[in-house]
Amino acid sequence: MKHLSIAVSLLLLSACSMPLLALAQQEPAPDGTPPRAMPGPPPGFGHGPGHGPGGPGAPGLPPFLHGIDLSEAQQDKIFAATYAQAPLLREQEKIAFKAHAQLRELAGSSAYDDAKASALASTAAQAMAQISLLHARLEQQLLAVLTPEQRKQAQQRRDSRPGPHRPQ
Repeated sequence: MKHLSIAVSLLLLSACSMPLLALAQQEPAPDGTPPRAMPGPPPGFGHGPGHGPGGPGAPGLPPFLHGIDLSEAQQDKIFAATYAQAPLLREQEKIAFKAHAQLRELAGSSAYDDAKASALASTAAQAMAQISLLHARLEQQLLAVLTPEQRKQAQQRRDSRPGPHRPQ
C-alpha cells in the first residue's frame, strides 16, 4: 500500500510539473526575464466582441465561471482578487523557472552534484506547491463572490466536464 501511495504521489507531482517544465524549457526574454505562463492581463479580463469579463466564453476565466451571468459588482471583485494574486503567482513562477533552468544546467554539467540537484528540485517543487495553493485560494475567493444559485451552476459545469473529478 505504501508503494502505491508513493507511486501516486510521484505521478501527481510529475503531472503538476509538466506545464512548468514546458515553461522552463522556453528561452528567457532578451532582457533575461523568464517567459510568462500567462501573458497579458490577469485571466478573465480580456474583452471579446460584445462580452465583458463575465460574458460567455470570457477568455482566462476558470471554465466553471464561463456562461454564468455576473453582476458588475461581482466582476469587479473577481477582477480585484485576480489582480491581487498576480504578483504572488509571478514570483513563484520565477522561482520555479530559475530552479528548473539551474537543474537542467547542472544535469548537463561535468560538475554534477546530487545534493545540489536535490535542493534545486525541492525549490522547484515548493514553488509549484505554492502556485497550486494560490490557485486553490483564488478559486475559493471567486466562489465566495457567487450567489448560491451561481455556485450551483458552477458545480454543475464542473460535474459535466470530462476528465478527472474531485472527490465528493
